[in-house]
Amino acid sequence: MQVSVEATSGLGRRLTIDVPASEVDSKVEKRLQEAQKSVRMDGFRPGKVPLSLIKKRYQAGVRNEVLADVMREAYLEAITKEKIEPAGLPGFEAVVNEAGKDLQFAANIEVFPEIALGDFSAIKVERQNADIQATDVDAVIEKLRQQRGQWVDVERAAAKDDNVTIDFLGRKDGEEFEGGAANDQQLLLGSGAMIPGFEDGIVGHKAGEEFVIPVTFPEDYHAEQLKGQAVEFTITLKKVQEKSLPAVDEEFMKAFGVEGGDQEKFRAEIEKNMQRELKNALEGKTKKAVMDGLLAVHEFDLPKALVDGEVSRMRQQMFQQFGGGQQFDPNMLPADLFTEQAERSVRLGLIVREIVSQNNLEADQDAVKARIEDIASQYEDKDDVVKFFMENAQQRQQIEGLVLEQQVVDTILAKAEVTDVTVDYEKATAQATDA
Repeated sequence: MQVSVEATSGLGRRLTIDVPASEVDSKVEKRLQEAQKSVRMDGFRPGKVPLSLIKKRYQAGVRNEVLADVMREAYLEAITKEKIEPAGLPGFEAVVNEAGKDLQFAANIEVFPEIALGDFSAIKVERQNADIQATDVDAVIEKLRQQRGQWVDVERAAAKDDNVTIDFLGRKDGEEFEGGAANDQQLLLGSGAMIPGFEDGIVGHKAGEEFVIPVTFPEDYHAEQLKGQAVEFTITLKKVQEKSLPAVDEEFMKAFGVEGGDQEKFRAEIEKNMQRELKNALEGKTKKAVMDGLLAVHEFDLPKALVDGEVSRMRQQMFQQFGGGQQFDPNMLPADLFTEQAERSVRLGLIVREIVSQNNLEADQDAVKARIEDIASQYEDKDDVVKFFMENAQQRQQIEGLVLEQQVVDTILAKAEVTDVTVDYEKATAQATDA
């Protein structure tokens, strides 16, 4: 087998591979002989069809099957011989494909870029730190009360944060307009779900009242015919409700796994969960700052195959978030929607891969076990969860990947310019964009 390699672009390579005719023809002949044993043809007993007839009918198809196998095997041998690491699957193209002649085909591929690691000392990282105060625990408990609150009818006038049930009918210049009416519409006052002025116009009215409010649609409203238009809504206020919050009593605490109504134990459990959330949030923000820094000091071409693969993965992920309905094709989502994030992900993956390689990093098994135990601590059957991760290779590899990524972050932090800042719990746990 002969191989020649040609650069077609920055990362593009074209491998031209020659395979001796004897190797291809012998495999075609062998497969035809095997087919002779089972082919059925009118006028002949099974296994007795002349090989000449078998070849006449099936040789072209069999040769194509053999070529697919030969090209795949020869390609794998060629990239091993040439020490090429492809980024993605090859595209095959037959150049010479005739019985009795050496097979010549081309494999078009992309290779991984050569990455020269940047100056980590030029990376600036702001690392947040935070402590949990008693007032932070109070705030979380209040959120839990809000989540479990019940809406109850009230006879007073509607106010901000009330939930109301209304019928409404909109008119423009005295004429009803499309989409301007609804019955039994529930609306949280102050939510901003309706156009400006609509919710404010309901405040101060009681259930049973019918009234008219004037509003003006925003200039950027989605319906062209209503942009900037003044209209009137006739509103019938049918129900006003306020949220009744539960007391922090034994029944409330039991819902969160704390028996006996012990306030101190309940607060300790809440704080324990907050500590876990805080730790994850701070690590996530530091990781993002490090990854942003790595992107700033590295620039190189990306293999299109890897970016396309990441776009496909992100499409499928969004498709699943939509529920994966049969009427929805993931390819309906435009690639441009994902390209920027896909390129970021691929670029960071290649940089991290190079850092791991050059620093001979391997996932610290003690850290892997600690992370698994931390995950398991959130479940009642902790031992079963630990066993699941330790015995399930795929799940364990995911944890090892996270640990290895954190080791890369630590490697960068050791060389970067790090500024530690103290923030409050709320700011520390505010959502950050994933790295």
